[in-house]
Amino acid sequence: MEDLISINCAKLLIIALFYTCVTCSSVEQKIYVELNDTVPCVRLLNATHQIGCQSSMSGDTGVLHVLESEDDLDWILNTGPHPPYMIVMETAFFNRSVMLRMKNSSRVSGVAVIVSKTGLAENFSPHTTCPNQNTGVYSEKYGPELANCNVTEWNPLGNGLSYEDFSFPVFALKDENQTQVIRKCYEDHNLRVNGSAPQYPLCAMQLFSHMHAVTDTVTCMRRTDLQTRFSINPEVLCDPLSDFNVWSSTRPLNNSAKGHKANESVVIAATRLDGRSFFWDEAPAAEGTVSGIVTLLAAVHALHPVTQQAPPPRNIFFTFFQGEAFDYIGSSKMVYDMERNEFVIDMDNVHSMLEIGQVGLRSGRDLWMHSDPVSLTNSSVKDEVSLMMKNMQSVAAGLNISLDEPPVTQPLPPSSLQRFLRERPIPGLVLADHRTSFINRYYESVYDDAENLNVSYPPNLSPDEQLVFETEEAKSLAEVATLVARSLYQQAGGEERNLNNITADPKIVAQLLYGFLIQKNNSWFRSLLPPEVTKKGANSILSSGPPQFYIGVGPRNIGPVHSVTRFVQYIMANLTGTVTNLTETQCQNPESKDLFSYFWVTGPSVNGSGEPLCVRASVRLAKAVSPAFERMEYGSRDYSTWTESRWKSIRARVFLVASRELEMLTLGVGVAVLLLSLLVTYFISSKAELLFSSARETPTTTY
Repeated sequence: MEDLISINCAKLLIIALFYTCVTCSSVEQKIYVELNDTVPCVRLLNATHQIGCQSSMSGDTGVLHVLESEDDLDWILNTGPHPPYMIVMETAFFNRSVMLRMKNSSRVSGVAVIVSKTGLAENFSPHTTCPNQNTGVYSEKYGPELANCNVTEWNPLGNGLSYEDFSFPVFALKDENQTQVIRKCYEDHNLRVNGSAPQYPLCAMQLFSHMHAVTDTVTCMRRTDLQTRFSINPEVLCDPLSDFNVWSSTRPLNNSAKGHKANESVVIAATRLDGRSFFWDEAPAAEGTVSGIVTLLAAVHALHPVTQQAPPPRNIFFTFFQGEAFDYIGSSKMVYDMERNEFVIDMDNVHSMLEIGQVGLRSGRDLWMHSDPVSLTNSSVKDEVSLMMKNMQSVAAGLNISLDEPPVTQPLPPSSLQRFLRERPIPGLVLADHRTSFINRYYESVYDDAENLNVSYPPNLSPDEQLVFETEEAKSLAEVATLVARSLYQQAGGEERNLNNITADPKIVAQLLYGFLIQKNNSWFRSLLPPEVTKKGANSILSSGPPQFYIGVGPRNIGPVHSVTRFVQYIMANLTGTVTNLTETQCQNPESKDLFSYFWVTGPSVNGSGEPLCVRASVRLAKAVSPAFERMEYGSRDYSTWTESRWKSIRARVFLVASRELEMLTLGVGVAVLLLSLLVTYFISSKAELLFSSARETPTTTY
């Protein structure tokens, strides 16, 4: 009988557990409001420091308070009776002064920033005043008087916020609807009335962003290496920032033969692929990066037909460097491989270099040709740089573009050219829209977006009409692209009579600007990409909105290649490639890839769908990972050592929290109920034979 009772109790327990599991998620949904469209600040590490933000392992919780005035700040940091506080702030308060006051207070458990243009300051750059200060060419051994931005402070508006280390989580709120939910919760429960403290229950927020890595890259990589060697289930704590450079050339180079190419002289045309901001993977980088990418792609397109019909004596080598915002990852890797004969060319093949910097804000201003004053002490370099400037000014005069050079004593701005000059003096120029300091007011911030470049469209245009609409910015960058293309052709030794046949197409520039700044999921981008990419869902690289330009850590991005890298690779292939009659199988497995790569693409849309085709082009990818990680020199002072911490959960939620007294009362009642239940269970169990057995006994019958 006791066995039967035990079995029935077990059945009831299983049913109760099943019911609990079924209903627990719905209970959680009733308690918490999950905030989905959020972006965290994460932890990054280099050879000496950790920067960024993190929460505790179980997430950080605090009473919600919306920061709207200095009085609110005093309430949060000094007089408010319900610390710790979780701060929700508009853009106007997201600055170094406010954030450092919160960092130094024990009354703040986290910050949520509403990313909007409401109250946006006239300038905001969370980067330092001297970008890539320690990994450029200027040092104690090379132009010491120019090192550390002693002559020119390139980013004077930089407040260095991105390089601070916060012990609490900081999130960006991007969804306006969820922002309204937070505000309503605050106004209903937390709003002060006549200066008096609000009463419980109060609206609270919880942020999860616990980071696994600590201290610096040296510590993190050492711990990871130890786990990899001795643990059955090793846990990686951090990953090097890495992706791929994209390169191509007007004459194909044999990719299987590394090292020096005999009788090959190349003119390098370069720009950067990446940007960053305070928040992880939220880097629109319009002026900082997109203006250079668009200009160089348009120049590549303009040059292609002429270089095929009247090829210049020198080869033009186009390259897009990834990871330049983090101490020149892409360019230092390419130079490193050139020096070790592990790249398709070496430094001896490099004739000269033209780099496209920030060129999107030139409207009504000059463009400037920056050079390195130290290498100009070499007479051959000086002569070649002077010739480059003379030729570019001649081209600019024909285009009605004002082009000038800064004082000869001014150093190069932060640029990939600096990494080449660290190896040897080569003739080179950096084309930019600033004479001295950057004119970009939102350098490396979430606000360096389409609006910063004045890219806007007339109302009532459909997406396809916006795609081809030639904005003033598109026309301006088309002029710059024409200048770049003609200058490169002339620098490569091309005949001057062919220059007028090289003109950038404003429509191409307009499509590139729309795709990189407004909407990457557009009909043109879809036609250039592989069919399997265009058919994927929300996790596709063609999700809604513009792409983000943060480099990331390779495999943790969508697919093995960053979305921006993939876009540039396929755009350049389509702009310069040749359509073949190969089938899909032949295209994906060609007989030889020595001179060309093959791309199976969706093709132009006809009646709503494209006819896939195979494009052959001399467009390649090359690894962009710092040589410090290949050499296992995690404390290197010569190469980038940036890593990104790993994490398990990134999420945010809002809920109501009761007073401490009510929580303790609830706990006490719960414990009392538990003890009473145990007592009743013990009593019933001890009296089970009396309570249940006699009632079930079958009476004995005597005949």
